[in-house]
Amino acid sequence: MELLTTVTELRYALDTFFFLISGALVMWMAAGFAMLEAGLVRSKNTTEILTKNICLYAIACTTYLLVGYNIMYVDNAEAGWLPSLGFLIGTQSEGADHSLASDFFFQVVFVATAMSVVSGAVAERMKLWAFLAFSVVLTAFIYPVEGYWTWGGGFLSEAGFSDFAGSGIVHMAGAAAALAGVLLLGARKGKYGKNGQIYPIPGSNMPLATLGTFILWFGWFGFNGGSQLMISDFENATAVGEIFLNTNAAAAAGALVALGVCKAAWGKADLTMVLNGALAGLVAITADPLSPSPVAALVIGGLAGALVVISIVGLDKLKIDDPVGAISVHGTCGLFGLLAVPFSNADATFGAQIFGAAVIFAWVFGASFVVWGFLKASIGIRVTEEEELEGMDFHDCGVDAYPEFVSVK
Repeated sequence: MELLTTVTELRYALDTFFFLISGALVMWMAAGFAMLEAGLVRSKNTTEILTKNICLYAIACTTYLLVGYNIMYVDNAEAGWLPSLGFLIGTQSEGADHSLASDFFFQVVFVATAMSVVSGAVAERMKLWAFLAFSVVLTAFIYPVEGYWTWGGGFLSEAGFSDFAGSGIVHMAGAAAALAGVLLLGARKGKYGKNGQIYPIPGSNMPLATLGTFILWFGWFGFNGGSQLMISDFENATAVGEIFLNTNAAAAAGALVALGVCKAAWGKADLTMVLNGALAGLVAITADPLSPSPVAALVIGGLAGALVVISIVGLDKLKIDDPVGAISVHGTCGLFGLLAVPFSNADATFGAQIFGAAVIFAWVFGASFVVWGFLKASIGIRVTEEEELEGMDFHDCGVDAYPEFVSVK
């Protein structure tokens, strides 16, 4: 009996530690998003985008602690749609595999990831305070509600919808919120001509964007691996190893196929497309990084790498201005990842995947559109033309990221 108790305690400690380390890896993805976005915007908007990224993380951690986790997981009806409303994270249950606090920490960094998707898509022309106000609503309410419907045991879970680590629940949801904001916000000045011309607006720092992508790639092992939820026995430990392998394979294939598509289409190696190709492969495999074989993971990642290039070009033709390609990476490829699940997972069906994706998109896009619309009508969501021309660092932050001249007295 004493030996059994010791083994149980060791497994509890190991699984709790696994949650904490996985959550820390996902938290590091916040730095990846910050670096990627800072590299892909113009230098005059760098400090502002960095401010958005650190503040949205702080907001997500606060709102999800106060109400979001409760909405998503505490005292909700099985297979329901209306969550209970309460505060904080509940109490530790008897016989749990890991600590409640570690579970909260692992979940909260996912919320911040969903919000990070939005910041890049609306970059260079959205008011800082409008963005932060929206962050409160998304992280406190919009995301937790659809999280309850899926991971919290709600009606989408009951319907058979499958999303292992969040291709739809996290990534497509973030893209849906971003799309709603972009449609109300409009394009950056000078991005599109009157006769349909598309004018590229290059980012300021490709080394920083590349660093951000590598950080995201690294953090994704916690994102997908931690979603196995346990590592303390043979079966789960083996599964985590397979998840790491498939996650890495999909990212690599996405980068290589995006490179090939760019070479075939334009005769050039477009670094931004290669970076987004790697991220597209990661997003797509996230819906189920365990079931596919390694070769299937390569195929999923590779198809996502091609799809993201097509999507970025297509959205540009529709005059939907997304400075970092976030809607394509996380939205288009998130949906693709959901639809790829039934090919390798016999428990998933196309009907359930389409239904789940449609519900998540409709809820997040619709709710976000309402919130963005309210903000637009009240405090406004877009900076003035003069502020956009001079750069948001000067007007919102008062600090230049790259001061070109230094006064020496």
